[in-house]
Amino acid sequence: MLDSVEANNFEALPLLSLNHVSLLCRSVWDSVRFYEDVLGFVSIKRPSSFNFNGAWLYNYGIGIHLIENPSIDDFDTIVEPRPINPKDNHISFQCTDVGLVMRRLQDMGMKYVTAVVEDQGNRVDQVFFHDPDGYMVELCNCENIPIIPLSSCSFEQRLSSFYKSAPAKCGFMENAMMESLSMEMLNISF
Repeated sequence: MLDSVEANNFEALPLLSLNHVSLLCRSVWDSVRFYEDVLGFVSIKRPSSFNFNGAWLYNYGIGIHLIENPSIDDFDTIVEPRPINPKDNHISFQCTDVGLVMRRLQDMGMKYVTAVVEDQGNRVDQVFFHDPDGYMVELCNCENIPIIPLSSCSFEQRLSSFYKSAPAKCGFMENAMMESLSMEMLNISF
């Protein structure tokens, strides 16, 4: 496996976009109904050469590939349903109206958790819920927070992006020294 120093010597792979997310499910039928009825996906044809139960769905520029595995519980040590935790693995979709999402989820009797993210006067409302197999889905208005490459931020801002508490503010010279030291540490090869 390449370490991070070796990996930096190569150009990024020639990717175009996210194509699909593949999920194991207990029941293709239950999962298809969820992704169609709740999230608005459309079932599409999948290759006839597959010798296993599954389904392909598509919408919003992304595919969901479902692979049926009725014994999925044999691999999952959690017997009780997982709590809805915004910090857990999830797939997120932007939506136009978070309030409408919550009303519709309530009408369907689905459990969900809400969260709010605020940054420099921008606010993102998030709604988290599970699909029939416990995979978490987020619907949000995430476009409210601009996408700013960290390379355009100061060293201090970059650090505060990764860690819970930002380091103490340094003067210009201290900040320049810390940035230089950190960049030297990143260039060390083992």
